[in-house]
Amino acid sequence: MKSFRPLAAAAALLAATPLAAQETPPAQTVPAEAPRAAPSLVVVISVDQFSADLFAEYRAQFSSGLARLMTGAVFPSGYQSHAATETCPGHSTILTGDHPSKTGIIANDWTDFNAPREDKTVYCAEDESVPGSNSNNYTVSDKHLKVPTLGEWMKLADPASRVVSVAGKDRAAVMMGGHKTDEIWWWNGKAFVSYAGRAEPAMVTRMNANVTKRISEAQEPLDLPPFCQARSRAFQLNPTRSAGAGRFARAAGNSTAFRASPEFDEAIVATAAGLASDMKLGQSGHTDLLIVGASATDYVGHTLGTEGSEMCLQLLSLDQTLGKLFAVLDKIGVDYAVALTADHGGHDFPERNREHAAPMAARVSKELSAKAMGLAIGQALGIKGPVLVGGNSGDVWFSPDLSKADRVRVQAEAIKRYMANPQVEAVFTRAQIAATPIVHTPPETWTLLERARASYDPQRSGDLVIALKPRVTPIAGTEGGSIATHGSFWDYDRRVPILFWRKGMTGFEQPLSVETVDIAPTLAALIHVPVPVEIDGRCLDLDAGQGDSCK
Repeated sequence: MKSFRPLAAAAALLAATPLAAQETPPAQTVPAEAPRAAPSLVVVISVDQFSADLFAEYRAQFSSGLARLMTGAVFPSGYQSHAATETCPGHSTILTGDHPSKTGIIANDWTDFNAPREDKTVYCAEDESVPGSNSNNYTVSDKHLKVPTLGEWMKLADPASRVVSVAGKDRAAVMMGGHKTDEIWWWNGKAFVSYAGRAEPAMVTRMNANVTKRISEAQEPLDLPPFCQARSRAFQLNPTRSAGAGRFARAAGNSTAFRASPEFDEAIVATAAGLASDMKLGQSGHTDLLIVGASATDYVGHTLGTEGSEMCLQLLSLDQTLGKLFAVLDKIGVDYAVALTADHGGHDFPERNREHAAPMAARVSKELSAKAMGLAIGQALGIKGPVLVGGNSGDVWFSPDLSKADRVRVQAEAIKRYMANPQVEAVFTRAQIAATPIVHTPPETWTLLERARASYDPQRSGDLVIALKPRVTPIAGTEGGSIATHGSFWDYDRRVPILFWRKGMTGFEQPLSVETVDIAPTLAALIHVPVPVEIDGRCLDLDAGQGDSCK
């Protein structure tokens, strides 16, 4: 059994990269005055499904990369303010300064009855016009992102600025990188890949070879540090599946288990660090942007939950992995600034939540699926064929084959049936949402309708939007790949930490709410880049004293 050394599990995988060679430096001492010149490199990190609740639970245990960030400007109550708290919408807010209502990224996927193919489901980061494609076998594209990103603002101000985006998911890399990346790489299940026709840097080739070798080898279980031992208890979800006491043992060749483990983030971060080193980011006299989408926390949360030994090991390992990334940048000697946040929050699977003093936690009823609800409505109204299209919650579309009169009947019946279900909190129509003004008040004060409005795009959103009650998990059973998830209107899915750090800055903590749409304008001010468009976010003053970094 391996002792708990954060990068020991991936030593072979990282040996060919600068990441493995460096030690994490001690925490920085800070002067009274923060530096005013623009940094030469901005590093933006999104930790997928890193909720504000997880940050609060583990922050006292961090000792490396995340500990360093906590010496900067700490906003523990950041908000993905919108209702559609999924990966694609969340990532679209981080570097655009806009809510999904402007970015156009209303969900991970949506229904478009005009899509030029039989499959009318459209994935957020695809080009559905590619012949032979479908929403599961797609060509990655940035075409659905309607607004520019920070990287594009930087290039508009200085064409010599470079933008590099590396993530464990294509939608994370694309939505943060935007339309004009110099390098963009994501994990496709087997290797780090990019858009067709892009040359593969030597660093990516080496990393792919190392990852392939690493997956081919079995992974022994990690030892648990004392803090994680108290969280280690096997929870039997069904006769063949348990979670809660895992230590990331993995059979040789199991790429799915590799993805839901600390090894995955180590590979992502190592690739980003290697590209930063090889491309000499921050060393050209122009400010560059390095984007890192650390995806493993989300896969761990979905498949194993958020309150067992697995999440404990994942977050402590991530802390060390980020420390290694910063050590690489320290050795290079560039003046860099860091922003870290998450695309959404999440919460534990309901069976364990019920044991942990949340008896109202439940799985969604199968009768709330659009298919089941549509069948019941069709039978009640005497309408043949599918009536509703959509998922267990969120956006629901009416069949385009319905007459105008039948649409009215279906809408009324759907609202009645959804609202009669004890697991449903609210049902909003397209007209209700569209008539709701966009608000810019503190996000914790928003009504459910205002949260839905921030996710609403008239070209893509559903005819109805369904809000489940708090603590109802929109996964009906434990037989599939995911046992826990996110995506709700509620703050456990909306709240995320937002951290800013730069060597020499005076740190502070602001417990009042801010938003992820505030990150892009804050960084733009830090690097003296004008924001060329009107956005939803505002600049956050990172000067702890009387100065104002937004000026």
